[in-house]
Order: sequence, then structure tokens, then C-alpha cells
Amino acid sequence: METDAGRKLRGVLLQVSYDGSAFHGWARQEGARTVEETLSGAVLAVDPRAGPIRGTSRTDAGVHAEGQLAAFDAELEIPARGWALGLNQHLPEDVAVRAARSVPVGFAPRFASRGKRYRYRVLVDPVRDPHWRARAWRVPQLDLAAVAREAEAARGKHDFASFRAMGDERATTVRTLTRVDIERENDPRIVAIVVEGDAFLYRMVRILAGTIVDVGRGRLPAGAVARALLALDRRTAGTTAPAHGLVLEHVYVDLPEGTGEPWPP
Repeated sequence: METDAGRKLRGVLLQVSYDGSAFHGWARQEGARTVEETLSGAVLAVDPRAGPIRGTSRTDAGVHAEGQLAAFDAELEIPARGWALGLNQHLPEDVAVRAARSVPVGFAPRFASRGKRYRYRVLVDPVRDPHWRARAWRVPQLDLAAVAREAEAARGKHDFASFRAMGDERATTVRTLTRVDIERENDPRIVAIVVEGDAFLYRMVRILAGTIVDVGRGRLPAGAVARALLALDRRTAGTTAPAHGLVLEHVYVDLPEGTGEPWPP
């Protein structure tokens, strides 16, 4: 695509993975280390005339990602594999570009997203485990049957006003969760709350996970999720689960046809 200034630009889409432990979230902030700023620095190191990064999900401080998407417009003509390899040479150990592909100039993955999948990990263990300290929320005990019942209540289309944090000023709080599942992982102490939906409110997954866990550890009575959905009041839901247990696993995005390289499913 030729711009008014005569520059030929090319759109690039990245799948980005990061350990959020040492980041103040995705979005650029003055005086703070963020994923967006770190990734932008790598892009500009490869192509000094590249445009700004367009991310998909503004993950909070401490939240991890395996499938974050980000796009930008570049002047250099570099194949997809070259972008992935080249950017990773300029990125620190806690961030990596897992895949890249060509997209139209100006492509914004946020507006092409049709849903996201998150995974919240809980370590059920009375004794702390340093190996999971930055990847799972430890609780001493958990009633799995109770947890499963609360998860079931959250599935479907509901008004999730009770499950958003202060600062979220979106007028519409109705969202559809197509999946709220409880899974055991390879480590039998790890219980994962897998949440998939069309869109999410600010800290919605963490508040939902915290409410489910609060019932499972006896801090809230059974039926807490259903009651909070009806109340439309944040005070009726449970704890906001700690950020370090959450990972953005996948963004489902409608890609333009005919843009070449295959893309991870």
C-alpha cells in the first residue's frame, strides 16, 4: 500500500507470548515496563520507520499470555519467519514472538477478534511450592464439586455487571461465555478454570475465578455466582483472584483471506 508520502507499507500480525511477572501489563505507561513498549522497541530496532503496535487485549500487571495478538505496519519487506526470528533477537527472555504473518495495512486484531480463551490456574496445596509461585494461586483446599457447579452457572449470556472492576465504564455489560470449564492438569494439584467468551469486562475473568474459588474453599455459600449475576452489584461477587494465575491462551480472530502464510489455530 502506498501512503501519501510515497512509502510502501506492509501489515504484519504477530502472535506474542510473555511471562507477565515483571511487566506492568500490556499497555504503555509512563515510567513503567510494559509489554507493548518492549515489543515496540524490538519492532523499531528491526524497522525504524514501522508504525505503532496495535494490540488485542490489555492484560493487567502480572497476567501472562500465550496467544496475544499485535499488528503493525512496516516499511521493510521481510518474510513472516524473518519477522519472528528478527524480533526475538531484540526481545528479552520473558517475551517472544511465536508466529508472524502478512495482513493488510492498518489491520487491527482487536476489532477482528470474535472471542478469547483464558485459563486461570489454582494450586491446591497446604504448602507453598516455589515452582508455581508466579503461575498459580495457591489455596489449601478446594471442593471440586462445588467449583464445578459455580462454573456451570456462569455459562451462557448474562449481564456480568457484578463481575467488573471499578474503572470499567462500558455502557453494556452483557457478555456471552461459551465455556467455563474446570480441568485437572498433569500436576494433579493444579485446577484450571478455563473461560471462553465473545468479550470481557475489566478484570471479569479474575473476579469470576475468585468467586468460584471462594465457594470452593468455603468463604462464600453455594450459588454465589448465580446470585451475583442477578444482583448486578460488584459487592455481591467474591475475591478478585490474583493476576499471576491468569493466562490469555488464545484470541480467535477473523483473518483477511489471501494474505499468504498459515496461522496457528
